[in-house]
Amino acid sequence: MRKYASAAALLFMATQPGSQTPLNMVRAVELPHVEGRIDHLALDPAGDRLFVAALGNNTVEVVDVKNGTHIKSLSGFHEPQGIAVAAEAKVTAVANGQGSGVQLVGLDDYRLGRAVSLGDDSDNVRYDAAAKKLYVGYGGGALAAVNPSAAKAVGSVKLAGHPESFQLERGGPRIFVNVPNAEQIAVVDRNAMKITATWPVSDARSNYPMALDEDNHRLFVGCRKPATVLIYDTTNGKKIGAAETVGDTDDMFYDARLKRLYVAGGEGFVDVLDAREQTTLTRLARIKTSPGARTALFAPNQGRLYLAVPHRGAQRAEIRVYEVRE
Repeated sequence: MRKYASAAALLFMATQPGSQTPLNMVRAVELPHVEGRIDHLALDPAGDRLFVAALGNNTVEVVDVKNGTHIKSLSGFHEPQGIAVAAEAKVTAVANGQGSGVQLVGLDDYRLGRAVSLGDDSDNVRYDAAAKKLYVGYGGGALAAVNPSAAKAVGSVKLAGHPESFQLERGGPRIFVNVPNAEQIAVVDRNAMKITATWPVSDARSNYPMALDEDNHRLFVGCRKPATVLIYDTTNGKKIGAAETVGDTDDMFYDARLKRLYVAGGEGFVDVLDAREQTTLTRLARIKTSPGARTALFAPNQGRLYLAVPHRGAQRAEIRVYEVRE
């Protein structure tokens, strides 16, 4: 593995005018009056809108990403955490950490619609457009399938602990689920809604974010203790590689076109890792961001990374927009 440059050297390179970094910040959009922690983000590509779960503010913020403006602040949530757009059902699904499970919000009129009661700590949300189902991690250990058009749960599977990030296969039925308290990755058959395997996470702890390279049968698992990305072979569940990364990470994305990982960390950086080698990750750059900025969203069709930055001291709450450079 190539020797890493020091953090100071990487920061210097990333902040010099005209420097050729893999991510170039093009704008920042203020989130007015937003306080506290910001959790996950979802994109409505047809409407060029970004939905932001402002957990500490109990709101969902709506941003026009085409014009770089803040559209609206939606209230009525209780610690909004996960969020996903189900375009066919014309709703945005918002998972609440407290109380009402998943709330469905009108995609066009922003009105709060029906809620799907799942229990406390509804968290990460993913939408399977082909099956027209939402998948939601919640509670002390469960994953639910939800029909967004009918606003009802249509299946669930118990897990060994509270689920964090999870990824859905496009070409198969599997869902890979991070279960940090159980120090494992659960593999769920989403057709049968049952666990088919569990893979131990033993070389690091607190496995929160996850990204999937389906074409090359690789699963990337971000851990916080220590700050590490583990690589798993999805054909057999074996760990095949690892690399150090930014601390306090909560979101991570695989860029299939450029074969890179983008890792957002609350330590105040985004790491860009070269993933062209099957079992090796090499840091290309460490981009300075802001403390607490650990959630993000990568839009491959746009070639953009959206980073949520919380209000801390003189730093306002905002969404930073980065363009990918080859």
